[in-house]
Amino acid sequence: RAVLFDVTGPYWLSLHVVSGATTVQALLFALAGLVAVALAVGYRTRAATVASWVLLLSLQHRNPVVLNGGDTLLRMLLFWAMFLPLGARWSVDARRREGVPDDVATVGTAALLLQVVAMYFANGLLKLGGDLWLSGEAIRYVFSLDQFTVLLGNYLGAYPLVLTVLAETWLGMVVCSPLLVVLTGKYRGLFALAFVGGHLGMFLTMQLGIFPFVAVAALLVFLPPSFWDLAVDRLAPTPLARRSTGALDRLDAVLPASTTDVPGWLDAVRRRGVPALVVVLGFLVLVVNAAALGATTMPGEAEPVTTATGVDQRWNMFAPNPLQTDGWYVAPAALSNGSTVDALHGGPVTWQRPADLAATYPNARWRKYEANLQRDGYAAHRDDFAQYLCERWDRDHEG
Repeated sequence: RAVLFDVTGPYWLSLHVVSGATTVQALLFALAGLVAVALAVGYRTRAATVASWVLLLSLQHRNPVVLNGGDTLLRMLLFWAMFLPLGARWSVDARRREGVPDDVATVGTAALLLQVVAMYFANGLLKLGGDLWLSGEAIRYVFSLDQFTVLLGNYLGAYPLVLTVLAETWLGMVVCSPLLVVLTGKYRGLFALAFVGGHLGMFLTMQLGIFPFVAVAALLVFLPPSFWDLAVDRLAPTPLARRSTGALDRLDAVLPASTTDVPGWLDAVRRRGVPALVVVLGFLVLVVNAAALGATTMPGEAEPVTTATGVDQRWNMFAPNPLQTDGWYVAPAALSNGSTVDALHGGPVTWQRPADLAATYPNARWRKYEANLQRDGYAAHRDDFAQYLCERWDRDHEG
Protein backbone atom coordinates (compact mmCIF):
# COMPACT_ATOMS: atom_id res chain seq x y z
CA ARG A 1 0.00 0.00 0.00
CA ALA A 2 2.93 2.32 0.63
CA VAL A 3 3.92 1.93 -3.03
CA LEU A 4 0.35 2.73 -4.11
CA PHE A 5 0.31 5.92 -2.03
CA ASP A 6 3.61 6.97 -3.58
CA VAL A 7 2.38 6.73 -7.17
CA THR A 8 -1.26 7.85 -6.91
CA GLY A 9 -2.90 11.10 -5.93
CA PRO A 10 -5.34 11.92 -3.12
CA TYR A 11 -8.39 11.31 -5.33
CA TRP A 12 -7.73 7.60 -5.85
CA LEU A 13 -10.41 6.55 -3.39
CA SER A 14 -10.45 2.86 -2.47
CA LEU A 15 -12.04 0.74 0.24
CA HIS A 16 -9.40 -1.90 -0.46
CA VAL A 17 -6.60 0.21 1.07
CA VAL A 18 -8.19 -0.04 4.52
CA SER A 19 -6.02 -3.08 5.21
CA GLY A 20 -3.33 -5.13 3.54
CA ALA A 21 -4.50 -8.31 5.27
CA THR A 22 -5.56 -11.15 3.00
CA THR A 23 -8.67 -11.75 5.12
CA VAL A 24 -9.94 -8.22 4.62
CA GLN A 25 -9.40 -8.43 0.87
CA ALA A 26 -11.19 -11.80 0.78
CA LEU A 27 -14.17 -10.30 2.60
CA LEU A 28 -14.33 -7.43 0.09
CA PHE A 29 -14.20 -9.91 -2.79
CA ALA A 30 -16.97 -11.96 -1.17
CA LEU A 31 -19.10 -8.83 -0.76
CA ALA A 32 -18.51 -7.93 -4.41
CA GLY A 33 -19.53 -11.47 -5.36
CA LEU A 34 -22.79 -11.30 -3.41
CA VAL A 35 -23.64 -7.93 -4.95
CA ALA A 36 -22.83 -9.30 -8.41
CA VAL A 37 -25.23 -12.21 -7.86
CA ALA A 38 -27.95 -9.73 -6.83
CA LEU A 39 -27.25 -7.77 -10.01
CA ALA A 40 -27.34 -10.91 -12.15
CA VAL A 41 -30.74 -12.05 -10.87
CA GLY A 42 -32.10 -8.50 -10.78
CA TYR A 43 -32.81 -8.15 -7.06
CA ARG A 44 -32.86 -4.49 -5.99
CA THR A 45 -31.08 -3.98 -9.25
CA ARG A 46 -30.22 -0.30 -9.05
CA ALA A 47 -28.74 -0.58 -5.56
CA ALA A 48 -26.81 -3.68 -6.65
CA THR A 49 -25.49 -1.79 -9.69
CA VAL A 50 -24.30 1.14 -7.57
CA ALA A 51 -22.63 -1.19 -5.07
CA SER A 52 -20.97 -3.20 -7.87
CA TRP A 53 -19.59 -0.02 -9.40
CA VAL A 54 -18.26 1.25 -6.06
CA LEU A 55 -16.53 -2.05 -5.28
CA LEU A 56 -15.10 -2.39 -8.80
CA LEU A 57 -13.77 1.18 -8.80
CA SER A 58 -12.27 0.56 -5.37
CA LEU A 59 -10.54 -2.62 -6.57
CA GLN A 60 -9.19 -0.95 -9.70
CA HIS A 61 -7.88 2.01 -7.69
CA ARG A 62 -6.15 -0.49 -5.38
CA ASN A 63 -3.91 -1.81 -8.17
CA PRO A 64 -3.97 0.36 -11.31
CA VAL A 65 -0.71 -1.15 -12.63
CA VAL A 66 -2.47 -4.33 -13.85
CA LEU A 67 -5.41 -2.72 -15.66
CA ASN A 68 -6.10 -2.67 -19.40
CA GLY A 69 -8.80 -1.30 -21.70
CA GLY A 70 -11.22 -4.05 -20.73
CA ASP A 71 -11.15 -2.90 -17.11
CA THR A 72 -11.81 0.70 -18.12
CA LEU A 73 -14.73 -0.35 -20.30
CA LEU A 74 -16.23 -2.56 -17.59
CA ARG A 75 -15.97 0.30 -15.11
CA MET A 76 -17.71 2.70 -17.50
CA LEU A 77 -20.46 0.21 -18.39
CA LEU A 78 -21.28 -0.19 -14.70
CA PHE A 79 -21.08 3.58 -14.25
CA TRP A 80 -23.69 4.31 -16.92
CA ALA A 81 -25.74 1.27 -15.87
CA MET A 82 -26.54 3.10 -12.62
CA PHE A 83 -28.80 5.35 -14.70
CA LEU A 84 -30.52 2.52 -16.59
CA PRO A 85 -33.55 0.33 -15.69
CA LEU A 86 -31.55 -2.91 -15.85
CA GLY A 87 -34.09 -4.75 -13.73
CA ALA A 88 -37.03 -4.09 -16.06
CA ARG A 89 -36.83 -7.52 -17.71
CA TRP A 90 -35.76 -11.07 -16.77
CA SER A 91 -35.33 -10.21 -13.07
CA VAL A 92 -36.79 -10.59 -9.61
CA ASP A 93 -37.61 -6.88 -9.65
CA ALA A 94 -39.61 -7.26 -12.87
CA ARG A 95 -41.93 -9.73 -11.13
CA ARG A 96 -42.75 -7.13 -8.52
CA ARG A 97 -43.91 -4.32 -10.75
CA GLU A 98 -46.49 -3.77 -13.47
CA GLY A 99 -46.56 -1.73 -16.63
CA VAL A 100 -42.96 -2.23 -17.74
CA PRO A 101 -42.32 -0.30 -21.02
CA ASP A 102 -41.27 -2.13 -24.18
CA ASP A 103 -38.40 0.27 -24.81
CA VAL A 104 -36.45 2.92 -22.96
CA ALA A 105 -34.90 6.09 -24.38
CA THR A 106 -33.32 8.47 -21.87
CA VAL A 107 -30.16 10.53 -21.48
CA GLY A 108 -28.79 7.49 -19.65
CA THR A 109 -29.26 5.19 -22.63
CA ALA A 110 -27.78 7.84 -24.91
CA ALA A 111 -24.73 8.14 -22.64
CA LEU A 112 -24.21 4.36 -22.69
CA LEU A 113 -24.34 4.19 -26.49
CA LEU A 114 -22.03 7.17 -26.90
CA GLN A 115 -19.55 5.70 -24.39
CA VAL A 116 -19.11 2.56 -26.48
CA VAL A 117 -18.79 4.56 -29.69
CA ALA A 118 -16.31 6.94 -28.00
CA MET A 119 -14.09 3.97 -27.17
CA TYR A 120 -13.97 2.70 -30.75
CA PHE A 121 -13.80 6.10 -32.45
CA ALA A 122 -11.05 7.47 -30.17
CA ASN A 123 -9.06 4.28 -30.72
CA GLY A 124 -9.60 4.61 -34.46
CA LEU A 125 -8.34 8.21 -34.54
CA LEU A 126 -5.26 7.21 -32.54
CA LYS A 127 -4.62 4.35 -34.98
CA LEU A 128 -4.82 6.79 -37.91
CA GLY A 129 -1.78 8.50 -36.41
CA GLY A 130 0.28 5.32 -36.74
CA ASP A 131 2.15 4.36 -39.89
CA LEU A 132 1.70 0.63 -39.36
CA TRP A 133 -2.11 0.80 -39.30
CA LEU A 134 -2.22 2.96 -42.42
CA SER A 135 0.11 0.56 -44.23
CA GLY A 136 -1.91 -2.49 -43.16
CA GLU A 137 1.05 -4.03 -41.31
CA ALA A 138 -0.12 -3.45 -37.72
CA ILE A 139 -1.76 -6.82 -37.06
CA ARG A 140 1.22 -8.60 -38.64
CA TYR A 141 3.39 -6.97 -35.97
CA VAL A 142 0.88 -7.88 -33.25
CA PHE A 143 0.90 -11.52 -34.28
CA SER A 144 4.68 -11.56 -34.30
CA LEU A 145 4.63 -10.85 -30.55
CA ASP A 146 4.66 -14.21 -28.81
CA GLN A 147 3.87 -12.59 -25.47
CA PHE A 148 0.35 -11.87 -26.81
CA THR A 149 -0.47 -14.72 -29.16
CA VAL A 150 -2.35 -17.82 -28.03
CA LEU A 151 -4.39 -20.57 -29.73
CA LEU A 152 -4.98 -19.62 -33.40
CA GLY A 153 -2.72 -16.59 -33.05
CA ASN A 154 0.29 -18.89 -33.00
CA TYR A 155 -0.49 -19.95 -36.58
CA LEU A 156 -1.95 -16.85 -38.26
CA GLY A 157 1.45 -15.19 -38.48
CA ALA A 158 2.21 -17.46 -41.43
CA TYR A 159 -0.51 -15.73 -43.52
CA PRO A 160 0.55 -12.07 -43.95
CA LEU A 161 -2.09 -11.33 -46.60
CA VAL A 162 -4.87 -12.41 -44.24
CA LEU A 163 -3.42 -10.23 -41.48
CA THR A 164 -3.25 -7.23 -43.80
CA VAL A 165 -6.92 -7.65 -44.73
CA LEU A 166 -7.85 -7.99 -41.05
CA ALA A 167 -5.87 -4.85 -40.14
CA GLU A 168 -7.49 -2.72 -42.84
CA THR A 169 -10.95 -4.07 -42.06
CA TRP A 170 -10.68 -3.44 -38.33
CA LEU A 171 -9.27 0.06 -38.84
CA GLY A 172 -12.17 0.88 -41.16
CA MET A 173 -14.68 -0.46 -38.62
CA VAL A 174 -13.40 1.54 -35.64
CA VAL A 175 -13.12 4.74 -37.68
CA CYS A 176 -16.70 4.23 -38.89
CA SER A 177 -17.96 3.21 -35.42
CA PRO A 178 -20.28 6.28 -35.15
CA LEU A 179 -22.49 4.31 -37.56
CA LEU A 180 -23.45 2.21 -34.53
CA VAL A 181 -25.70 5.10 -33.46
CA VAL A 182 -26.52 6.40 -36.93
CA LEU A 183 -27.75 3.12 -38.40
CA THR A 184 -31.03 1.60 -37.28
CA GLY A 185 -32.75 -1.77 -37.38
CA LYS A 186 -31.04 -4.75 -38.93
CA TYR A 187 -28.20 -2.65 -40.38
CA ARG A 188 -27.17 -1.51 -36.91
CA GLY A 189 -27.49 -5.10 -35.69
CA LEU A 190 -25.29 -6.46 -38.47
CA PHE A 191 -22.65 -3.80 -37.85
CA ALA A 192 -22.66 -4.59 -34.12
CA LEU A 193 -22.35 -8.31 -34.87
CA ALA A 194 -19.32 -7.56 -37.06
CA PHE A 195 -17.66 -6.00 -33.99
CA VAL A 196 -18.69 -9.00 -31.91
CA GLY A 197 -16.98 -11.25 -34.46
CA GLY A 198 -13.84 -9.15 -34.24
CA HIS A 199 -13.70 -9.46 -30.45
CA LEU A 200 -14.32 -13.20 -30.54
CA GLY A 201 -11.42 -13.39 -32.98
CA MET A 202 -9.27 -11.51 -30.46
CA PHE A 203 -10.18 -14.04 -27.78
CA LEU A 204 -9.13 -16.92 -30.03
CA THR A 205 -5.79 -15.37 -30.95
CA MET A 206 -4.50 -13.03 -28.22
CA GLN A 207 -4.07 -12.87 -24.45
CA LEU A 208 -6.10 -9.74 -23.67
CA GLY A 209 -7.71 -10.58 -20.35
CA ILE A 210 -11.37 -9.66 -19.97
CA PHE A 211 -11.44 -7.11 -22.80
CA PRO A 212 -13.06 -9.27 -25.54
CA PHE A 213 -15.87 -10.42 -23.22
CA VAL A 214 -16.63 -6.96 -21.85
CA ALA A 215 -16.66 -5.51 -25.37
CA VAL A 216 -19.14 -8.17 -26.54
CA ALA A 217 -21.38 -7.35 -23.56
CA ALA A 218 -21.20 -3.64 -24.46
CA LEU A 219 -22.30 -4.36 -28.02
CA LEU A 220 -25.49 -6.15 -26.93
CA VAL A 221 -27.23 -2.80 -26.43
CA PHE A 222 -26.88 -2.06 -30.16
CA LEU A 223 -28.84 -5.13 -31.25
CA PRO A 224 -32.32 -4.14 -32.52
CA PRO A 225 -35.67 -5.12 -30.93
CA SER A 226 -36.20 -7.76 -33.62
CA PHE A 227 -33.17 -9.66 -32.33
CA TRP A 228 -34.48 -9.74 -28.77
CA ASP A 229 -38.01 -10.65 -29.91
CA LEU A 230 -36.59 -13.57 -31.87
CA ALA A 231 -34.39 -14.59 -28.92
CA VAL A 232 -37.38 -14.64 -26.59
CA ASP A 233 -39.49 -16.63 -29.06
CA ARG A 234 -36.75 -19.20 -29.57
CA LEU A 235 -35.57 -19.48 -25.96
CA ALA A 236 -38.87 -19.31 -24.06
CA PRO A 237 -39.90 -22.95 -24.80
CA THR A 238 -36.49 -24.39 -23.87
CA PRO A 239 -35.87 -26.28 -20.59
CA LEU A 240 -33.14 -23.80 -19.63
CA ALA A 241 -35.57 -20.87 -19.89
CA ARG A 242 -38.20 -22.70 -17.85
CA ARG A 243 -35.65 -23.50 -15.13
CA SER A 244 -34.46 -19.90 -15.09
CA THR A 245 -38.02 -18.59 -14.82
CA GLY A 246 -38.71 -21.04 -12.01
CA ALA A 247 -35.58 -19.96 -10.18
CA LEU A 248 -36.61 -16.29 -10.41
CA ASP A 249 -40.08 -17.19 -9.10
CA ARG A 250 -38.56 -18.99 -6.12
CA LEU A 251 -36.26 -16.06 -5.40
CA ASP A 252 -39.22 -13.70 -5.64
CA ALA A 253 -41.01 -15.78 -3.01
CA VAL A 254 -38.17 -15.86 -0.47
CA LEU A 255 -36.34 -12.53 -0.89
CA PRO A 256 -37.61 -9.57 1.15
CA ALA A 257 -39.63 -7.04 -0.82
CA SER A 258 -37.94 -3.73 -1.47
CA THR A 259 -39.58 -0.46 -0.47
CA THR A 260 -40.92 1.37 -3.51
CA ASP A 261 -42.49 4.40 -1.80
CA VAL A 262 -40.30 7.46 -2.34
CA PRO A 263 -40.94 10.87 -0.72
CA GLY A 264 -42.27 13.42 -3.19
CA TRP A 265 -39.33 15.78 -2.87
CA LEU A 266 -36.84 12.97 -3.44
CA ASP A 267 -38.77 11.73 -6.47
CA ALA A 268 -38.72 15.26 -7.93
CA VAL A 269 -34.96 15.49 -7.41
CA ARG A 270 -34.50 12.13 -9.07
CA ARG A 271 -36.66 13.01 -12.06
CA ARG A 272 -35.01 16.36 -12.71
CA GLY A 273 -31.59 16.13 -11.13
CA VAL A 274 -30.46 12.72 -12.39
CA PRO A 275 -30.92 13.53 -16.12
CA ALA A 276 -29.07 16.82 -15.62
CA LEU A 277 -26.26 14.99 -13.83
CA VAL A 278 -25.99 12.46 -16.66
CA VAL A 279 -25.74 15.26 -19.23
CA VAL A 280 -22.91 16.91 -17.26
CA LEU A 281 -21.05 13.63 -16.80
CA GLY A 282 -21.57 12.70 -20.45
CA PHE A 283 -20.08 16.02 -21.54
CA LEU A 284 -17.17 15.44 -19.16
CA VAL A 285 -16.48 12.03 -20.72
CA LEU A 286 -16.44 13.60 -24.20
CA VAL A 287 -13.94 16.21 -22.98
CA VAL A 288 -11.78 13.48 -21.40
CA ASN A 289 -11.66 11.62 -24.71
CA ALA A 290 -10.94 14.81 -26.65
CA ALA A 291 -8.08 15.60 -24.26
CA ALA A 292 -6.66 12.09 -24.70
CA LEU A 293 -6.63 12.73 -28.45
CA GLY A 294 -4.87 16.08 -27.98
CA ALA A 295 -7.84 18.05 -29.28
CA THR A 296 -8.23 20.00 -26.02
CA THR A 297 -6.81 20.19 -22.52
CA MET A 298 -8.45 19.11 -19.28
CA PRO A 299 -8.82 21.84 -16.67
CA GLY A 300 -7.02 21.00 -13.45
CA GLU A 301 -10.24 21.45 -11.49
CA ALA A 302 -11.72 18.43 -13.28
CA GLU A 303 -9.09 15.95 -12.04
CA PRO A 304 -10.73 15.26 -8.65
CA VAL A 305 -14.03 14.46 -10.39
CA THR A 306 -12.64 12.31 -13.22
CA THR A 307 -10.34 10.36 -10.90
CA ALA A 308 -12.72 9.87 -7.98
CA THR A 309 -15.56 8.73 -10.28
CA GLY A 310 -13.31 6.68 -12.57
CA VAL A 311 -14.50 8.36 -15.78
CA ASP A 312 -10.91 9.08 -16.82
CA GLN A 313 -10.15 6.96 -19.87
CA ARG A 314 -7.74 6.58 -22.77
CA TRP A 315 -8.37 4.08 -25.56
CA ASN A 316 -4.85 3.55 -26.91
CA MET A 317 -5.06 -0.23 -27.37
CA PHE A 318 -2.36 -1.07 -29.96
CA ALA A 319 -2.40 2.60 -30.98
CA PRO A 320 -1.00 4.63 -32.56
CA ASN A 321 1.24 1.65 -33.35
CA PRO A 322 1.49 -1.79 -31.73
CA LEU A 323 4.67 -2.94 -30.03
CA GLN A 324 7.38 -3.81 -32.52
CA THR A 325 9.73 -5.70 -30.20
CA ASP A 326 9.13 -8.86 -28.19
CA GLY A 327 10.82 -10.00 -25.01
CA TRP A 328 10.70 -11.92 -21.77
CA TYR A 329 11.96 -11.49 -18.23
CA VAL A 330 14.91 -13.12 -16.49
CA ALA A 331 15.58 -12.32 -12.81
CA PRO A 332 19.10 -13.43 -11.86
CA ALA A 333 19.33 -13.50 -8.07
CA ALA A 334 22.28 -14.39 -5.85
CA LEU A 335 21.75 -16.91 -3.05
CA SER A 336 23.60 -16.76 0.26
CA ASN A 337 25.85 -19.64 -0.86
CA GLY A 338 27.04 -17.64 -3.86
CA SER A 339 25.07 -19.50 -6.56
CA THR A 340 22.59 -17.78 -8.89
CA VAL A 341 18.96 -18.66 -9.69
CA ASP A 342 16.12 -17.17 -11.72
CA ALA A 343 13.96 -15.76 -8.91
CA LEU A 344 11.03 -15.17 -11.27
CA HIS A 345 10.64 -18.58 -12.90
CA GLY A 346 12.76 -20.74 -10.62
CA GLY A 347 15.66 -22.96 -11.67
CA PRO A 348 18.97 -21.92 -13.17
CA VAL A 349 19.44 -18.66 -15.02
CA THR A 350 19.14 -19.03 -18.78
CA TRP A 351 18.97 -16.39 -21.48
CA GLN A 352 17.56 -18.76 -24.08
CA ARG A 353 14.27 -17.67 -25.60
CA PRO A 354 11.32 -19.68 -24.17
CA ALA A 355 9.36 -21.77 -26.64
CA ASP A 356 6.12 -19.91 -25.78
CA LEU A 357 6.48 -16.39 -24.38
CA ALA A 358 2.78 -16.09 -23.50
CA ALA A 359 3.14 -19.13 -21.25
CA THR A 360 5.81 -17.36 -19.17
CA TYR A 361 3.10 -15.08 -17.77
CA PRO A 362 0.61 -16.68 -15.34
CA ASN A 363 -2.18 -14.56 -16.85
CA ALA A 364 -2.91 -11.30 -18.63
CA ARG A 365 -2.64 -9.33 -15.36
CA TRP A 366 0.96 -10.43 -14.86
CA ARG A 367 1.80 -9.70 -18.48
CA LYS A 368 0.40 -6.18 -18.15
CA TYR A 369 2.26 -5.58 -14.89
CA GLU A 370 5.60 -6.79 -16.21
CA ALA A 371 5.14 -4.85 -19.44
CA ASN A 372 4.51 -1.67 -17.44
CA LEU A 373 7.79 -2.18 -15.55
CA GLN A 374 9.62 -1.34 -18.77
CA ARG A 375 8.04 2.11 -18.96
CA ASP A 376 9.70 5.17 -17.46
CA GLY A 377 6.58 6.13 -15.55
CA TYR A 378 6.73 2.85 -13.59
CA ALA A 379 10.44 2.89 -12.75
CA ALA A 380 9.62 3.27 -9.05
CA HIS A 381 8.02 -0.20 -9.08
CA ARG A 382 11.13 -2.08 -10.20
CA ASP A 383 12.93 -2.23 -6.85
CA ASP A 384 9.70 -3.25 -5.15
CA PHE A 385 9.16 -6.06 -7.64
CA ALA A 386 12.73 -7.28 -7.12
CA GLN A 387 12.20 -7.19 -3.35
CA TYR A 388 8.98 -9.18 -3.76
CA LEU A 389 10.80 -11.86 -5.78
CA CYS A 390 13.45 -12.17 -3.08
CA GLU A 391 10.86 -12.44 -0.30
CA ARG A 392 8.87 -15.04 -2.27
CA TRP A 393 11.98 -17.14 -2.87
CA ASP A 394 12.99 -17.02 0.79
CA ARG A 395 9.47 -17.97 1.85
CA ASP A 396 9.38 -21.01 -0.44
CA HIS A 397 12.94 -22.28 0.10
CA GLU A 398 14.56 -23.26 3.36
CA GLY A 399 18.05 -21.99 4.00
